[in-house]
Amino acid sequence: MTDWTERYRPTTLSEVRGNNKARDAVREWAETWDDHREPVVLHGAPGVGKTSAAHALANDMGWDVVELNASDERTADAIERFAGRASRNATLAGAASGDSSGRQLVVMDEADNIHYQYDRGGKRAVTRLLKDANQPIVLIANEYYEMSNGLRNAAREIEFRDVSARSIVPVLRDILRKEGIEFESDALERIAEANSGDLRAAVKDLQATAEGTSRVTLDDVTTGSRNRAVGLFEFLDAVLKEEPAQEALQTAYDVDETPDDLVKWVEDKVSLVYEGEELTRAYEFLANADVWTSRVYTTDYDYSWWRYATDNLAGGVAAARDHTRGGWTRYGGAPYRSTRDATRDEVVRAIAESGGFSMSTARLDVLPFLAAMTHHCKPRELTVAMAARYDLDEAAVSYVTGSGETTNKVQSIVEDAAELRSEALEEHAGGAFESGARGDAGDGSDDAEPDADAGDSQGTLGADVLDRDADADGDAEASTGESGGDATEESEDDGQAGLSDFM
Repeated sequence: MTDWTERYRPTTLSEVRGNNKARDAVREWAETWDDHREPVVLHGAPGVGKTSAAHALANDMGWDVVELNASDERTADAIERFAGRASRNATLAGAASGDSSGRQLVVMDEADNIHYQYDRGGKRAVTRLLKDANQPIVLIANEYYEMSNGLRNAAREIEFRDVSARSIVPVLRDILRKEGIEFESDALERIAEANSGDLRAAVKDLQATAEGTSRVTLDDVTTGSRNRAVGLFEFLDAVLKEEPAQEALQTAYDVDETPDDLVKWVEDKVSLVYEGEELTRAYEFLANADVWTSRVYTTDYDYSWWRYATDNLAGGVAAARDHTRGGWTRYGGAPYRSTRDATRDEVVRAIAESGGFSMSTARLDVLPFLAAMTHHCKPRELTVAMAARYDLDEAAVSYVTGSGETTNKVQSIVEDAAELRSEALEEHAGGAFESGARGDAGDGSDDAEPDADAGDSQGTLGADVLDRDADADGDAEASTGESGGDATEESEDDGQAGLSDFM
């Protein structure tokens, strides 16, 4: 059976349901593109119609589509090859004569993942692409504030909000009529409510329910057991405006953020909704949440305390509210970040870029693992290898290990990590740093090839540092200078191998 989400994908903007304001803004952006020549970011939760709207727009305007999935093809070379040339081409006679029907629409999906591959040039390539493009560009993102500042500042913003159940039901009804399948209205309402906000998921559930039957009844309804990720603004609405304490708490579990991040978001935005006694009670719960999140870092990273923080920041703050609220609230951007937060973000970004996975995976899964394995810089040799792989400075090593930033221990680890990186760089440089190679390049030709070779080695440098450390036996201390002897006594080979295998 053909996937109904593809068979019934909107072919024109007029068929896009549930986001009329965003749909009209997309049309206005396209029709006036010659005047402003700005790229646009369509952002919102998965399944709300962002990509469908982009393709429907291209069909309405008579534009060809060049599509690039940023999470799969996000190196500088791939972006240039697939999107860069298209964005600069004045293709077809129509484009050359000013006929907008000859344009190409460049669609880049998952744009909030581009900056995870900064070391491969993806973010720089996209930023340059947005500035130099001669064709309209649409960026698609689930989390607008996960995009880099450069990308956000370079493009117009259009938000697609969750599709209400009331808007989903007519779509489901039209599909079944076209398929010649009878239905009970209650069944469609049940599917729409179970997937409120996610139209694509509702269509998938409808197809699963209707397969092999000529009539869909309420008893037949089977909704998928998918755990739909909740966006930050949906979470804020649930806690500050809409849901009772228990439901708000459940929503917090579905947000792809840690409790210490959620505390900052709620604390920063609560005054936009609450006032008076409500606000006072909310701040009391937030203070309690802050105590519990701090306890994680004072108890050898015991993350079990996070559940008490979540109880307070979500359930407690929701319970502090006197009544539910409707309407729309402009929450604005991300809350102020302390120096500690900035350091954490730098560490998370380094982990994500090196490992090739998302920021959320790096923050929620990898960072706690590294913190536990290198707590108080023990084993030392493993801590040096970690600092070398991710090129961490004193502040970053201190954050991960829980050791004092200014201690001799942390500073010596950073120094040894720099030496380890330097050794690995020389090994990968193909003789570029040998005296003979320098002599050959010193004839005034200013040959750039040795530098290029050295630069190419950076992509595998970190992995080599850890792999070499993981494969070391009792003689490995010679590769890490004078400190290697003590480090070998503190570290066991199986612990090092575990980190290497994990990465």
